[in-house]
This record gives sequence, C-alpha cells and structure tokens, in this order.
Amino acid sequence: MKNEYNEIFMQRAIELSQIAYKTGKGLPIGCVIVKDNKIIGEGHNEIFSRNNPTAHGEMVAIENACKNLGDLALTDCAIYTTLEPCPMCLGAIYWAKLNVIYFANSNEMASKIGFNDNFIFDEIKLQPEKRKIPMFKKEDRKAIKILTDWKSNEIPSSQPW
Repeated sequence: MKNEYNEIFMQRAIELSQIAYKTGKGLPIGCVIVKDNKIIGEGHNEIFSRNNPTAHGEMVAIENACKNLGDLALTDCAIYTTLEPCPMCLGAIYWAKLNVIYFANSNEMASKIGFNDNFIFDEIKLQPEKRKIPMFKKEDRKAIKILTDWKSNEIPSSQPW
C-alpha cells in the first residue's frame, strides 16, 4: 500500500499536539500530512488562538499542505493525527482526497477523558428537521439558477470521488 505507516510522522504529530496545549493555542491535537515519505503540511489545534471553532489540527494541516502543493487535491497523501477525526475533519479529509488516515487515539478512548464527538455522528443520522439545530429546506429559484449557470460554464467541482 502506498503511504505505509511510519512512526516518525506520528511522533511529529504528537509533538505538535503538545505545542497546541502548552502554548494555549488549542486542544492537544496535532497532525501531519505526508506525500512521498515527506511532510508537506502540518498543524495543531488552534481554536483558542484563532478564536475559530474550525481550527482543528487536521483542518490547519490540510490548509498548510494544499498551500504548499498549490492544489486542492492531496491525492496520494497520508494524514497522521493524534485523535480520530471528528465529522468536520473527516469531511475535509474526503474533500481533499487523502488516501489514508492514521490516528493515535480513538474517539471512544478520547470520550472517556472529555473529548466526545459522538453526538455529532448521531445528529447526522437524524432527519434534518429533527436535529438539535434543525435544518429546513427553503427552495429558491435564484439559488438554483446560480448552480445551473455555474454548471453551464463547465468549471470542474472538487467532488471527491
């Protein structure tokens, strides 16, 4: 398999997780992205320093790797993270087209010490209007027209598969 596990990269992710919380920038989660056995992007949780709930380690590392490669697609890349990705980060990993995820701590284990993303996975399974934050479709012809106009320009989307 391309991008076989390499302990060196997980150790770097662990170092980044320590930096995240010891500097007060975020929660103890670190992440690196590897291509051709080289780190092309890295990051750690920065939710406090950025005042941004989406600044998870994986999100920061994906942003960094895409910038370094000059591409939205991180095809043939591996991601090493210290915690099993939350739904937001998992979605971003799919959108970025990474080919393998290595994580040190499972969501189940992390939930025992206070990190618990299971409620979001559970919410996703519900009908949109039944969620804690309900969602309602309000169709609008102008919004549909924008999508059809975009499609007529034949601009490729970044659909993952």
